[in-house]
Amino acid sequence: MTDTPGADTDFAPPTEPEASQETLVTRSADVEPNSWADIVNSIGYVLGVTYPVLAISTGARALYQLAGFKEGASTTAAALSLVAALCYLAATIGFFKRRPWAWWVSVVALAFELGMVLTVGLITTLNPGVFGDETVWSRFGAGYGFFPLIQPLLGLVWLLRPRTLVLYDVSWRRG
Repeated sequence: MTDTPGADTDFAPPTEPEASQETLVTRSADVEPNSWADIVNSIGYVLGVTYPVLAISTGARALYQLAGFKEGASTTAAALSLVAALCYLAATIGFFKRRPWAWWVSVVALAFELGMVLTVGLITTLNPGVFGDETVWSRFGAGYGFFPLIQPLLGLVWLLRPRTLVLYDVSWRRG
């Protein structure tokens, strides 16, 4: 029990401690709107929206090409784009489902995606016609505004940060 009137109720106004230089600095750092933590927090929301959109657009394009609607389309390029769309869908799971298994699915999908965009990007930069057609990963995703290169990097940053690990109940230690 405290001597502050109304302290035992839920509606009591908060009492402010004496302001010192240390508390002022701490408070301003906690609420600064453009801090690194806020930026990284926002990454999760952006990825949660953009990954499904990219999965749908990439998947639709690949299915259109594989179904033969685009005459002369390369089956290899369309298949690579379909694999990319499946990676995007797998990664999306981890942005919405807060479970350790979903985290692992997303990390594996993003690592695979990053490896593929680097590999296919390098191959298509050195030999542009190798697949006969553009894939989502061609030239490091240039046809998609480099999102296929940037997104897995941002996704891994977001998934590997300590706060996200806590949200997903992922622990590196066995025990």
